[in-house]
Amino acid sequence: MHVPDGFLDAPTSVGTAVVAAAGVAIALRGSRRELDDRTAPLAGLVAMFVFAAQMLNFPVGLGTSGHLLGGALAAILVGPYTATLILTVVLLVQALLFADGGITALGTNITLMGLVGVWVAWAVFVGVRAILPKRLSSLTPASFVAGLVSVPAAALAFVAFYAIGGQAPIDLTALTGAMLAWHTVIGVGEGLITALVVASVVATRPDLVHGAQPLLKQRSLTVRSPEGISA
Repeated sequence: MHVPDGFLDAPTSVGTAVVAAAGVAIALRGSRRELDDRTAPLAGLVAMFVFAAQMLNFPVGLGTSGHLLGGALAAILVGPYTATLILTVVLLVQALLFADGGITALGTNITLMGLVGVWVAWAVFVGVRAILPKRLSSLTPASFVAGLVSVPAAALAFVAFYAIGGQAPIDLTALTGAMLAWHTVIGVGEGLITALVVASVVATRPDLVHGAQPLLKQRSLTVRSPEGISA
């Protein structure tokens, strides 16, 4: 999923850099509502997990590769704004210290993984959570679907960028097929890992899981209400 230097033309790279900068600026403000003294250590642990997960690359073919994103996991555990910042820091370190993803393509990679991957995952998670029974166990399937969808969504966003400003001699149809097929498979793994980790944290410390807060608040209100006590 890491886009190398020269894969997209300059106007497209600049455009995605502007989008990434705007997204990170918004995330910096939004993360203030998500982080506190209890959740900040968890954000650090999530960042390390995402960094390690993204170092495992799978060859997709046609000059591209795929790997776990971690955006869904980060969004569900610590919130989507903080997740965007986590992915941004991870991608910056990878580009500067490990040459994983190009410097001129940093904006593209942040847009794909830190914005598209994170926010698609969060939107899917919230949507699935809304239609499932209002209990903590519902977070596990919601996390799986969020992780599953987020990876091919980011892959398709990359294909869209390539269609606009692709520089490499790769057939668009072949690229689309390879990216979607392989990243759907990777998405299954992403979904399973996301669901397992979220389920483990929810089982021990649900109060630390950002995606569980609406359910915890609802349960608290139900217990305090006379109707909830009589039930």
